[in-house]
Amino acid sequence: QVQLVESGGGLVQPGGSLRLSCAASGRTISSDVMGWFRQAPGKEREFVAAISGSGSRTASADFLKDRFTISRDNAKNTVYLQMNSLKPEDTAVYYCAGDTGSMSVSASSYDYWGQGTQVTVSS
Repeated sequence: QVQLVESGGGLVQPGGSLRLSCAASGRTISSDVMGWFRQAPGKEREFVAAISGSGSRTASADFLKDRFTISRDNAKNTVYLQMNSLKPEDTAVYYCAGDTGSMSVSASSYDYWGQGTQVTVSS
């Protein structure tokens, strides 16, 4: 049974940075596409970024304008999301997810999920 545990969320001021981590256990994720999604109160879950198993390919949402960077360390079975220049509208619960198929921006394509970590951007 694969388990994903996100960490690194918290309260940060506008313009600040956070680094989210997603540690996997119960499965080696090096062959899986890994993605980050987020869900703000009253809104649907939306795609943030994804990375291929080898880390050679990434995809990110257009609205991010290169503020966020996804990466992975397969030796540690961990995926990261570096978030810079944070804005109040980035406030959401951030979820890590794994996809055993091809890279997708659709949440329905992902096979397993973490419980999420809260990110709040406020002064």
